Amino acid sequence: QVTLVETGGGLVQAGGSLILSCTASGFLFSNYAIGWFRQAPGKDREYVAAISGAGGTTGYTDSVQGRFAISRDNDKNTAYLQMNDLKPEDTAVYYCARRGLRVPGSVPSTYDYWGQGTQVTVSS
Repeated sequence: QVTLVETGGGLVQAGGSLILSCTASGFLFSNYAIGWFRQAPGKDREYVAAISGAGGTTGYTDSVQGRFAISRDNDKNTAYLQMNDLKPEDTAVYYCARRGLRVPGSVPSTYDYWGQGTQVTVSS
C-alpha cells in the first residue's frame, strides 16, 4: 500500500522558516519523482516544487524560487521542502505527491498518489 505522510506544518511569522517532510512507504522511493503542491482557501491546487527520483534534478514555481529548497533522502524514504523567507501568500495546505515517472513535473494529473496535507500559516 502506497502512503505519503506530510509533517512539519505550523504557524510562523512572515520572514520565518519551516521544513516540511514527506515520508513514503509501499514503493521503491528512488524510482519516483516527488512533488510538493499547495492549495489556499478558494484557490486551485498549485505546483510548488519537484525533485527527480535520484535527486539530481529539481524544479520550482517562480514565486518560491530562491526561497524554497526541495531535497530527498532515499535511504530514509523522505522528501523535504525547506521554506525560507515565508510570506503571508504562502499560507496554504501543502501536499506531497508521487509522480509516475523518475523525472519531476508540474502538472498535478501526472502524480498518482498524494498525502493528506499539512497546514502552513504565515502571519503578517
